[in-house]
Amino acid sequence: MQRGTAAASGTWIVAATVLGSSLVFIDGSVISIALPVIQDAFHANAFAAQWVVEGYTLVLGAFMLLCGGLGDRYGRKRLFLIGVATFAVGSIVCGLAQSMPALIAARLLQGAGGTMLAPASLALLGATFEGEARGKAVGVWSGWTAVAGAIGPVAGGTIVDHFGWRWVFFINIPIAIAVMAIAIRHVAESRDQNESGPLDIAGSVVVSLALGAIVYGFIMSGVVGWNVLPICSVVAGFVLLAGFVALEGRVRNPILPLGLFASRQFSGINGMTFLLYGALSGIFYFLPFVMIQVDGYSATVAGLSMLPFLVLMVLLSRTAGALVYRIGRRTMLVTGPLITAIGFGLLALMPNLHYWTGIFPAVIFVGIGMGLTVAPLTTTMIDSVPEHNVGVASGVNNAVSRVAGLLAIAILGSLIAFAFNSRLDVRMDVAALSARQRADVDAQRSSLAGARLHDPKEIAVVGRAYTDGFRAVALSCVVLTLGSALVAFLTLQNKRSTPDAGDRA
Repeated sequence: MQRGTAAASGTWIVAATVLGSSLVFIDGSVISIALPVIQDAFHANAFAAQWVVEGYTLVLGAFMLLCGGLGDRYGRKRLFLIGVATFAVGSIVCGLAQSMPALIAARLLQGAGGTMLAPASLALLGATFEGEARGKAVGVWSGWTAVAGAIGPVAGGTIVDHFGWRWVFFINIPIAIAVMAIAIRHVAESRDQNESGPLDIAGSVVVSLALGAIVYGFIMSGVVGWNVLPICSVVAGFVLLAGFVALEGRVRNPILPLGLFASRQFSGINGMTFLLYGALSGIFYFLPFVMIQVDGYSATVAGLSMLPFLVLMVLLSRTAGALVYRIGRRTMLVTGPLITAIGFGLLALMPNLHYWTGIFPAVIFVGIGMGLTVAPLTTTMIDSVPEHNVGVASGVNNAVSRVAGLLAIAILGSLIAFAFNSRLDVRMDVAALSARQRADVDAQRSSLAGARLHDPKEIAVVGRAYTDGFRAVALSCVVLTLGSALVAFLTLQNKRSTPDAGDRA
């Protein structure tokens, strides 16, 4: 009876953490489909639109480190519930926003909720399961949260086309209510009894300022070029980042415990996470703009285009989570990124980027590669630290993935703006646009593919220039993903046995 009760409790914990994390994953993916429509609705330029994603991700990346430790200290269940409630309130405010600044502010509130619930969900799993059971539980969590992330665009595209973009935020509310009901009734509280001392508020503030300055500099470079302001902003950001690392080595309870990185395995996992998720975030941010604004697909079709990715993640994630103990973590975490890199390479090199002939084959390879990667990566990360550090380690790894996406979108956004503007001049020369047509195009350069043009020649020129820029982004993502595979090969051992307490570094 006790075994049945424990199994039932474990099932409810997995359900609560999957649904809770799905809020963050759905919102992170659905916005990619809604953003071209939101940009058009508010008549915003491409760089204001970037902040709808970057503001949310900045809060997630900067404060997830602090919240991982908060859960270990004050209770993982408590932090999880507060995070879900905050995220729900932020979603309501997003759906009611009447301007781009208001929407960006509401996204910051959403990010605050996500930064609490995401690390707490993984920490709850780490505190509940051990050994291969943990690998399977994390595999289920990885698979279904990935499914949620993939469902986001599919459902979001349909919602945008039939109900309006505001409803992509309102759909979070019933999910949040269900999560809170399950967690309150079925999830037990857990914490690290050894946690004490002051919180590292200063570290959170410094790293937030650092990342914010870097992102601001790269986004502004796409608007005004690399003049004094963006250069100074990026330099100041890296100086603050160095100061943050120095600070973490001195404070009593750092949000980023540098001692964790003494583990070669933990360092390697976070290095490959940074490179892989940077590439993934960059591709999935810019691809919907190609499909909707260049190819003319509806938001519904753009969302449905991710279905192959969804199916492959469902089929592969649970199996991959268990296989990590049988065929080896290094084998899994080298193979997966290599297959993913092939998908990104197709986006860079295929003759066209129409769906069936260009995008679909790429999505297949990315789905296979990530299906083989996500669960082993997460399991290996949890196994690489002592149990009492699982919450902090989860926070660090989640923060690394968020910071990777934050910086990738900013840096690749600068790259696509540079490539777009360079190629736009060439494309206008080739198309022999008249002086009036050139003036029309030049007046809306900052909107990139979202330029509101009517002349077919002008529209074609802008679309081709944006596609050229996207190919440069895809090629950069190939390099990042290959780097991720190389880091895994150099830092991980191909250990096959089920971990025990002595295996933790």
